[in-house]
Amino acid sequence: MSRDYAGLSDGDLVALVRGGRPEAYAAIVARHKAALYRLILAHVRDAEEALDLVQESFVAAHGALARFDTTRSLRAWLSRIALNKCRDWARRRRVRAVIARFLPVEAAEAVADDRIGGEAAAIERDSLARTLAALDTLPEALRAPLILCAIEGLSQAEAAEALGLSVKAVELRIRRARAELRDRTG
Repeated sequence: MSRDYAGLSDGDLVALVRGGRPEAYAAIVARHKAALYRLILAHVRDAEEALDLVQESFVAAHGALARFDTTRSLRAWLSRIALNKCRDWARRRRVRAVIARFLPVEAAEAVADDRIGGEAAAIERDSLARTLAALDTLPEALRAPLILCAIEGLSQAEAAEALGLSVKAVELRIRRARAELRDRTG
């Protein structure tokens, strides 16, 4: 971090960035990157993914900096962005896991990596389309609990509350939905 910026508050740095001084954003990144990395690493438990998510968080924050309220804590705002990136990452992993459960092993391997080639991306889109089509054929009573828990990440208790069911009913419906999807997707 530049000595010129080390003594400035976060709000002052934000004002400088807004005023056309991009090097002030480098000071913000230098000041907060270690804390964000620790926060993200605690959630994703993967050092490489954590580094990627730190970068994504700072890119998103830079894009939204014009909307930041300088009377609030920048670290808390950055942390919220980072946690949202962690949730997005976890949601993508859950979707891949759901897809992998219902697809042939060869197709599951194609959707397991974010950095996939064109052919694998086509397979991923096709596999996802087949899985979503199979989900659409499920009765709503089975589809809703599965989507809430497996894709949206709600606990069975939260899904039960949202659907007006007992936790046991949600558990049973998810089990039945998975069995039907396995039967339908082969």
